[in-house]
Amino acid sequence: MPRLDRLLAVLTAVLWGCNFLAVHAMLTHFPPLFAGCIRFVLVALPTMVFVPWPKVRVRWLIGYGLGFATLQFAFLFVAMDTGMPTGLASLVLQASAPFTVVLGALLLRERLSGRQVVGIVFAVLGMAAIAWQRAEHAALLPVILTLLGALSWAVGNLCARKAEAVNPLHFTLWASVVPPIPMFALSLLFEGPDAQWTAVSTALPGDAWIALAGLAYVVVFGTVVGSGIWTTLMRRNPASTVAPFSLLVPVVGLSLAFVLLDERPTPVEIAAAVVVVGGVLLGSLPRRPRRRAQADTGSSAGSDRGDTRPARMSSA
Repeated sequence: MPRLDRLLAVLTAVLWGCNFLAVHAMLTHFPPLFAGCIRFVLVALPTMVFVPWPKVRVRWLIGYGLGFATLQFAFLFVAMDTGMPTGLASLVLQASAPFTVVLGALLLRERLSGRQVVGIVFAVLGMAAIAWQRAEHAALLPVILTLLGALSWAVGNLCARKAEAVNPLHFTLWASVVPPIPMFALSLLFEGPDAQWTAVSTALPGDAWIALAGLAYVVVFGTVVGSGIWTTLMRRNPASTVAPFSLLVPVVGLSLAFVLLDERPTPVEIAAAVVVVGGVLLGSLPRRPRRRAQADTGSSAGSDRGDTRPARMSSA
């Protein structure tokens, strides 16, 4: 994975870590499913007017729109609205990383190196340790809903990989056209038209500026910028290499929740966060130049002998 791509992956993790605080602010005023509908309407309308069609198969666009956008955020918003702590939500949602690795291996036949497996295992163990410390503060239903959101995110990751969009940003923006109708229907069914009208009619004249600021952040940085970068990375790198970077998101989310929401991590959580970062780096850092040069030399020699094993190693 090139150095620039690793930096972009870290930047996306920071943006998405901040996104959880923005969602927390947004849900202080808007019902969760209706909030998701508004979020994607604000992206979808200008997209249909100004953004060219991404030239991908419709099934992968719909799959990404339903998995990454609709289901992930429907489950997440409802979970946070029903009591999921902000920091814990940022952690549990990152189960999408091992979900993506497993689905990528099973459905896309992506090969995993031993170092990737070890790094992911360490990162997941660190995440599990944090979850163990925090689970007593969250009811079971919000945790289950957040895990379902993580699984939906993983499905969306694979759809983005299969779409192979020439312009990933256009692909991400057009995927935002999918969620508004199903989310509005779910909101109408479970939250009711009265809750929808009350949220809209009191947003501007009322004291809802924090919720509106959160909505603006989620739309611009969480959806357009963050998702655009992430889709680009998923297109030009194996899903199993990109996905572990999402495990950095709970480190950002837990830290911000500690500073701004007074959610105080324990020493075990801090140590586990370090393990998460170490696991991600172990699974993603490139080989040293010296070793790569040796592999290239071995590949040339192997080609002369008709032995292809070093070539497979150099391209892994």
